[in-house]
Amino acid sequence: MLDIESKVIENYEVLHQLPELGFAEQQTAAFLAAGLRQAGYKVTDQIGGTGVIGILTGSQTGPVVAIRADMDALAHCVAGQESAIHSCGHDANSAMVLTVAQAIAAKGISKGILKVIFQPAEETLGGAQEMIAAGAVTDVDMLLGIHLRPIEEARLGQATPALYHGASAIIEAEISGVAAHGARPHLGINVIDAAAAVVHAVNAIHVNPTVPASVKVTKLHAGGQALNAVPDRAELALDLRAQHNEIMDELTEKTKRAVVAAAATIGATAVTRIRGFVPAAEYDVDLINRAGEAIKEILGPEGLISGIHTPGGEDFHFYKQSKSGLKTCYIGLGADLTPGLHHPAMQFNIDALGYGVRILINLIDKSLVG
Repeated sequence: MLDIESKVIENYEVLHQLPELGFAEQQTAAFLAAGLRQAGYKVTDQIGGTGVIGILTGSQTGPVVAIRADMDALAHCVAGQESAIHSCGHDANSAMVLTVAQAIAAKGISKGILKVIFQPAEETLGGAQEMIAAGAVTDVDMLLGIHLRPIEEARLGQATPALYHGASAIIEAEISGVAAHGARPHLGINVIDAAAAVVHAVNAIHVNPTVPASVKVTKLHAGGQALNAVPDRAELALDLRAQHNEIMDELTEKTKRAVVAAAATIGATAVTRIRGFVPAAEYDVDLINRAGEAIKEILGPEGLISGIHTPGGEDFHFYKQSKSGLKTCYIGLGADLTPGLHHPAMQFNIDALGYGVRILINLIDKSLVG
């Protein structure tokens, strides 16, 4: 019998020492692939660059159940030094999923297929789509995910079966005007004036107020070394957030129109493009209920949080959009995590990892593969 608490900490300690950025998780992927092979999985690696998939087949036909973990770290500048740090807990996520895979392989499954997916580059929003393009979920019936949560959302001994991420997008805009001498501004079209109009225009956008949503300018660059010249080119970036996909679609279209129309008010032109996008969470209700029961069995009824809504994005939700009928749930695990995700000094209570492993095993054993 595998000692789950010891094994997950052992896996975590190795992964924590291997922080690597998106699509560069070579050592991380090698460790995870080796762990799966040693446990008896059929392993395919170098998927979409560094992705890893392991497959364990039962003796009888049944559903294909997948568990997915992200692997990448984040780049931080600390004391003037640029380095990769596991500040979002993807090392913890991968450690839990690897330990689940090892524990289930040790006792075997009676039916169906368990597919273990280690995905690169969640932070850069390209990893899930690379795995999808490689066919990672083509045969999958149910897909499970898990992630540590900040202390404000869940404490140690608490978990939610449904972490409702919002949709998010980045729109970049380039504004073109006409250059002129600062003494003759009437001969030019000042893109800074156009950019100011854009800021006011996007701040005036309204969508359904019952759904959390926002749009704001997060980058504005215009002008050069000549401070007595009217600039003719500006670059902007806008961050968009919405809790529902339909609202994000509306917000995106209104933002693109607002940027172009606002620039045009002074005669400038604007071109927009979507640089990055992730959809909002959409889950299967029955699977969420099953996951809730698993949480109660492991943590007790007091440990179950019905749902957590976060404006943060997660590329896990591309999987459901890629395949009609795919059932998904994403567990948010309390770990007394402080001071927050993406903080270079992020820390958490390591006891949470054992809870996460046991919740996933319970869900797979009793509800899915059997």
